[in-house]
This record gives sequence, structure tokens and C-alpha cells, in this order.
Amino acid sequence: MKIQSIAVSKKKGTRKECVDQARLLENFGLEGDAHAGDWHRQVSFLASESIEQARSQGLDVTFGDFAENIATIGIDWKALPVGTRVQLGDTAIVEITQIGKECVKKCAIYYQAGDCIMPREGVFARVLAGGVIRIGDPFEIIE
Repeated sequence: MKIQSIAVSKKKGTRKECVDQARLLENFGLEGDAHAGDWHRQVSFLASESIEQARSQGLDVTFGDFAENIATIGIDWKALPVGTRVQLGDTAIVEITQIGKECVKKCAIYYQAGDCIMPREGVFARVLAGGVIRIGDPFEIIE
């Protein structure tokens, strides 16, 4: 299991820009990301396999297009229970707080991509311990 992409954006409801590394800040989220803050959805996760599945169905999408912060290889995020703790890289620890989400209105991502899988397959977490994460870093379920 490893991190395949990391993405941030200045505004909510838009595609995120991919970066090689980022800093997770305790009880805040990814430094510089619009979704960071003092709430339960500080960081979002999506399996890269889900993004690949969307591509195979004809959507022209890539990492960051669904506004996910972190895309990973080798884990089905939506199968993990709320409360699961995951260590990312050497020091960062997150706790899953929500699986999927309700979209009140269709955002720019839906109109640009033709669909949004985050409501069905996205997972959200709060940051328990901060640290720098990089593409290629391993992660593991710790609790």
C-alpha cells in the first residue's frame, strides 16, 4: 500500500493540483488546501483503482480531478470502518471520520468530469499527528 498522488487546491469544489510532497498539520489537514481546518473532513482519500475505473468508463480524469487530497494503491478505503487509524509515511497519522458524502449541489468537478465518485467512494479523515508525506510513501493501518 502506497501513496500514488497528493493534491491541493486553494478553493473548494474545484480540481486539485498535484504536488510531489505536502505537510499534514495536526488537527488541520494538508497545508495550503482549501478543505483543511478545524472540522472532521480535513483530508480526503480515494483509491487510485477507483480513478482508473472511472477512466475505463470513458471519463477523461486523472489524479486531483475528484478533489481528493491523497490517492493510494492497494486499499479499498470505503471498506474501512470510521475510527480506523492510518499512518502515512514516517510520522503522519489520520483517523477516518466519514465514508462518502452527500453533495447538496453538483460542483464544477461533476460538470467537468461528467461524474463525481467522491460521494460514493471518497473517505475523509482528521489529522492526529502531522508530518511530511511524499508520493511513493507507504502507509499502514495501525488501529
